Amino acid sequence: MPTVLRIDGLRFVIWPNDHAPPHVHVWSADAEATIALGAAGGYPRLRENRRMRRVDLVRALEAAYEHRVLLLRRWREIHG
Repeated sequence: MPTVLRIDGLRFVIWPNDHAPPHVHVWSADAEATIALGAAGGYPRLRENRRMRRVDLVRALEAAYEHRVLLLRRWREIHG
């Protein structure tokens, strides 16, 4: 599982055999959320939450927004 970013105890993963649209799976210590990346100038949005605490979700969404260009570039590198 390719980790593409680690920040504040969160791990952002892009699966090589995953489906469009571009998104990341974000892991905290004991939970996971899926965040759609949107366009390079847009805002990421929560697609699915699997037991992630609200405070961690907010941090994950903020980090996805701050690093969205990097995350979208990595998505394209992994998925073509």
